Parts: sequence; C-alpha cells; structure tokens
Amino acid sequence: MGPLIFLVMLVLILGVIVMNAYNSLVTLRNRFKNAYSQIDVQLQRRYDLIPNLVETAKGYMKHERETLEAVITARNAAMSANSRAARNPGDPQAMQQLESAEAVLTGSLDRLLVLSEAYPDLKADQNMARVMEELTSTENRVAFARQAFNDSVTVYNTKREVFPSNLIAGQFNFQTANLLEEAAPEVRVAPRVSF
Repeated sequence: MGPLIFLVMLVLILGVIVMNAYNSLVTLRNRFKNAYSQIDVQLQRRYDLIPNLVETAKGYMKHERETLEAVITARNAAMSANSRAARNPGDPQAMQQLESAEAVLTGSLDRLLVLSEAYPDLKADQNMARVMEELTSTENRVAFARQAFNDSVTVYNTKREVFPSNLIAGQFNFQTANLLEEAAPEVRVAPRVSF
C-alpha cells in the first residue's frame, strides 16, 4: 500500500508541475501579445498622422513630389507589415518584415524633415508644427510600447527555456518569440541633402 500511495503522490506532484508550467507559458504568451497590441495602437496613430504631415508639406514643397510619394509608399508598406505582425506577434518573419518596413518609413520621414528645413514657410506653418509635435509624441509612445513588448517577450522566452518549463514548451509547441528591434543604426543616420 505504501508504494502505491507514493506513486499516486508522485503523479499528482508531476501533474501540478506540468499544469503550472503550462499555465505560466500561456499567461506569458498572452502578455507579450497584449504588449504588441499597445505597439499596434501607437503605430496606427503614427500612420494616421503621416498623411496630415504630407498634405501640409505638399503646399510648400511642390518640387519634392518624389519624397512625398516615398513617404506615403513607406507608410503603406509599414501598415501592411504591422498588420501581419499583429496577427502573430513574436513570429520571426513578421517581426523582421515590420522592422524593415519601419526602418524604410523612418528613413523616408527623416528625408522629408531634412527637406522641410529648406522651406522656411513650411517650418513656420502651425499645422506642420502641430503634426510634428504629435508625431514626436507618438514616436516616444512607440518606443515605450516596444520596450514593454520586448520585456514581455524576454520573460516569456526565459520561462520557455528554463527547466522544467522547457519540457512542457517543447511538448505543447510554445515557439520562441522574437523581439522587435529598432532600425539598425546605419539606417537611422539622417540623409544628406544638397541644393
């Protein structure tokens, strides 16, 4: 009778360990998905501001049509990449596509801002100043949301890799989640414009 009770207790203890590890992984995965939804909200705000910025600049920068179109094209590509990433936050391919699209968008916005320096009337325009202020505020919010997402992904990945959770993660197909990195430093360098 003693060995049978011991065996039952061992099975119960193992069951509790498995249940706790599984529930922890599910909770952490849901947290990083929620954290990505915060990035999604801020990126959408950013995407909504960009057409206002371009429309304001259009009136002043009639000779810079190519730059304005590049910003809109980059915005649309970033929105599409964000939509794919929002469907499956942490997916390596979706995160890489989003990082690349955001880098292109940031580069095209930087070019637009550098070019706008050559138009004093545009710099003085109240609409331009307001949109730029909102865009800057949104960029800060995106950075904070990205940090919260990356923190959540790191906690999830750590839990996924430690014993005994790693055994459960492998059995129940809990995949490694990718961080959302900022654009590479060389992409963030402001472009040079000469007239």
